[in-house]
Amino acid sequence: MTSPCIITVAITGSLPTKNDNPAVPITVAEQVESTQEAFEAGATLVHAHVRNDDGTPSSDPERFGRLLEGLRRHCTGMIVQFSTGGRSGAGRERGGMLPLRPDMASLSTGSCNFPTRVYENSPELVDWLAAEMKSHGIKPEIEAFDLSMIFKAAEMEKAGAIAGPLHVQFVMGVKNAMPVDRAVFEFYIATLKRLAPAATWTGAGIGRDQITLNRWSLELGGHCRTGLEDNVRLDRDTLAPSNAALVGRIVALCPEYARHPASVAEARALLSLPAVA
Repeated sequence: MTSPCIITVAITGSLPTKNDNPAVPITVAEQVESTQEAFEAGATLVHAHVRNDDGTPSSDPERFGRLLEGLRRHCTGMIVQFSTGGRSGAGRERGGMLPLRPDMASLSTGSCNFPTRVYENSPELVDWLAAEMKSHGIKPEIEAFDLSMIFKAAEMEKAGAIAGPLHVQFVMGVKNAMPVDRAVFEFYIATLKRLAPAATWTGAGIGRDQITLNRWSLELGGHCRTGLEDNVRLDRDTLAPSNAALVGRIVALCPEYARHPASVAEARALLSLPAVA
């Protein structure tokens, strides 16, 4: 018997460009095509930002709407998660797409340092984003860049600000934030289980650490994130030809850990999301 692993594909992000890797999808049409390929390769959750035509980050709800429409048409049942991260706009602009009612949206419950700036998530903004998600029936994915964010998420769930069960993504390898450290990773998992026993979790590694977090997550019973947002290479010298190729790498690893890529039905059940009609 094998257990299911939800594979998240982060297709674009806000930093990698076609200069970093020509496979990075920028336009809505490119994003839909790249996601469909990743979906067919085994991903069942897509984490999405949108870009302007010149490749700069955008918070335009109209673009998010066109992306959501395309994904629902071409990737039936795939879980769509929109980013409300700091490069999706300023302040409440970051949640301007939430009335579109994607299945999920990212929510960081605290602030931390990034390579050249502070990733700022004020208590007021965190509370507002959480309230918007709750009012529109959107499940948050807690993006935890350090331990305090796990405690804050558990506190918010207990207070009813976030509908449980929690789903937490442990992000490691961002410069100036939490480095990739196995002991810390295991402590994160143990802490989450103690604070929110019903929670699910995903491991996300940045750059060359992506594959490390993929392996650790498969081994320890969690779920995996991959994609060109976090990493544009298959190895030190080889650019990833597509998001689908990065998904395929996890699919190939699954049997080593008695895991299998979750189906749409399995992924939705594991995350307590409505089944596809």
